[in-house]
Amino acid sequence: MAKTRLNGSMTSSMPKKMTLDGFRAAMDAGRKLAMLTCYDFTTAKLLERAGIQLLLVGDSAANTILGYENTLPISQDFLIEITRAVRRGAPNSFVMADLPFGSFSTRSQGIRNAVKFIKETGADSIKIECTRGHLGLIQGLADAGVAVFAHLGLTPQRVGLIGGYKTQGKTAHDALMIADLAADLVNSGAAGILLETVPPQVSELICGHLDVPVIGCGAGPACHAHVVVLHDLLGLSERNPKFAPNLGDGGAAIIKAAERYASDIVSEEYPKPAHCYEMPKDELAELKQQVKHWNGDVDE
Repeated sequence: MAKTRLNGSMTSSMPKKMTLDGFRAAMDAGRKLAMLTCYDFTTAKLLERAGIQLLLVGDSAANTILGYENTLPISQDFLIEITRAVRRGAPNSFVMADLPFGSFSTRSQGIRNAVKFIKETGADSIKIECTRGHLGLIQGLADAGVAVFAHLGLTPQRVGLIGGYKTQGKTAHDALMIADLAADLVNSGAAGILLETVPPQVSELICGHLDVPVIGCGAGPACHAHVVVLHDLLGLSERNPKFAPNLGDGGAAIIKAAERYASDIVSEEYPKPAHCYEMPKDELAELKQQVKHWNGDVDE
């Protein structure tokens, strides 16, 4: 990929707008793609400059941005607002957004909310944590023209039912159940699959039998793209899942900068004259005169 210099550093330049067809073309060519979670305009802009072509506005924002213990409390309105911000920051990226817990409890509700999401945010696709009961919803969304990625394996919105954040598909029976459901979802119109926290044999089975993009989130090397939470990648999380690489020490960098800032204020190193705005000399003279009147310090 071509290189360009931005703000004094070398970074990958984005190609033309990444679309679902572009994702499929990369899959057919055997070219793996990187996906990261993203929740704001500034980060989206930086990730697009870095050449990240797939962005996920995940309901993981409930944990990383809002500080909840799980993803259940986050609202659709909040996700819509931050998805708009990501879209503005990364106009050429393929932006996928989660439908949050409770927003697709029925087929009609799910179709209504998914269409609303696409219309109001400009996202390229939505992602839904699926069970077999969602086959009709997936078909309805496909009929409505919405590109849907079906999320299988570990589904955090169902953490109460599955008994915690546990690896899924560890038995032959469970692996085949996931693969069968993936096939049925694709036959119902799913544009792709996202597999979370499953053994690599599960993704190998699905990628070998389905002709749609498969995104892995701790699902092994067979997947056509891989996604991790950006905060895990940058070292901003207190605890990373096993599959998430830690490629930075962003937390330490933020703490160091904040400590330096506070220290400079205490020592009066900040602000210096270079940080201050100047008043024109004639206005300064006028101000001094007016201050005398204001203080009653005027010669009669």
